[in-house]
Amino acid sequence: MNNNIAFLELKYGNIYGGYPNFYAIAEVSLLIFEQGSNKIFLESWVNNANVDIVSVFSKVNELGHTIGRAREVINLRTRRRKPYDEEFRLDDRALQYNFKQLHPTKMPIRSFLMRNFKKYRFRDIIVFDGRRDIFLCERTGVRFDRFNIIDIQKDLNKETDYLFSLNKLAVVINFDYDRSYLRSNNLEYWLHPIAARQIQPKSASFDAARLMMVYNEYTEHHDDFLMKAALVLNKIQNTKEE
Repeated sequence: MNNNIAFLELKYGNIYGGYPNFYAIAEVSLLIFEQGSNKIFLESWVNNANVDIVSVFSKVNELGHTIGRAREVINLRTRRRKPYDEEFRLDDRALQYNFKQLHPTKMPIRSFLMRNFKKYRFRDIIVFDGRRDIFLCERTGVRFDRFNIIDIQKDLNKETDYLFSLNKLAVVINFDYDRSYLRSNNLEYWLHPIAARQIQPKSASFDAARLMMVYNEYTEHHDDFLMKAALVLNKIQNTKEE
């Protein structure tokens, strides 16, 4: 009997100076958790196209509550960062050059995902606010017909009537990572060095690791999870009132 469960996370952004509704995939992370043995396998794909994209990230306080949003520009090939200028626009020729740079990345993304779908054999794929993640993968030719896609943010929203962010949930479960172990309130998993090397802050792999810990706390220690979530929300409310 196969007990693998997969966690899918993407990093993506708009072409800097391009269309606001066109997203380029920067990273794909697929984390596979083997239930029973607690083994963790991590597969990553990184886009090296010579394209500048806009990365949008949340500024959070110690409770994981969003206190602002910021943008920065990252070149996918060099990983160099520069300030974001909202007035900046590419002309048509430059924009076409960027599309031409991105076009050859479709096949590697599709191959990466299809190869690992076949390699690990699972039915459930866990995502977090993952509608766009799935859509962007489908646009490269990946099909999800035979998978059961579970969006844990949606499930939590139905149960608690609150739209949690992954940052906030990491605080709820007391997420911790020390390059050898992933830890939370009730769980601890050893990481193989190959997987551990991929988990860097702000990466898709880091988010996949947090997502796995949140999901396992939610499913294996449900009552404790909800109690701790309520405590964090109370603290956030008290902070607002102060």
